[in-house]
Amino acid sequence: MKEIFEWNRLFFNELPEVFLLEVIFRSTVMFTILLLTLKLAGKRGVKQLSIFETVIIIALGSAAGDPMFYEDVGIIPAAIVFLVIIILYRSVTWLTGKSKKFEEFIEGKTECLINDGKFSISSFKKETLAQDEFFSELRVKSIEHLGQVKHAFIEPSGEISVFFYPDEKVKYGLPILPSLFNSKSKLIPTNGIYACSFCGHTQELPKGTANCEICHKDEWVKAINSKRIT
Repeated sequence: MKEIFEWNRLFFNELPEVFLLEVIFRSTVMFTILLLTLKLAGKRGVKQLSIFETVIIIALGSAAGDPMFYEDVGIIPAAIVFLVIIILYRSVTWLTGKSKKFEEFIEGKTECLINDGKFSISSFKKETLAQDEFFSELRVKSIEHLGQVKHAFIEPSGEISVFFYPDEKVKYGLPILPSLFNSKSKLIPTNGIYACSFCGHTQELPKGTANCEICHKDEWVKAINSKRIT
């Protein structure tokens, strides 16, 4: 009686057993490529999931999906992929627990983006985060200007954490509302307190032109000191 399933094709797809070693090698290489690619993509590319978690999801999803649909992908090689991914997962988890440097490389670390109402330029440059995108995140938290913000951090997950000044300590800061920020200009129309559009530093300026004391840029926005409305 003819068998319903062709067992050798179903499990191995008529491939030699030595191919399983190739599967292990392929899985390790692709896992490493995925990990490095998402690491280079930055925190915002994998928001709410760590880079490592995203790699695991992609790798396992691909390994599970292919043998479900394609007859030329054997179940045994796919199972070997799962086993290799789990071993790599356990290994990386163990290494992150043993080495702080390795943990920071895999998961990233918290960076301060705003300190005392001004941009931390050195930290900001490390992140693949555009100014417009960052301002949008702050506006979602009902922030009008940087003078309301004592500290802001980008977490390893890509989330933005913000700590505010109490109302009585809110200072003049760079407006982040589009209608105000887009009025930035190199020409200072009247005497007053202005904020550097690049670093957020505020200073009192006379009419005319000036360079920022901190970053030496020359575009300014009229600073505001309104309290937060929550």
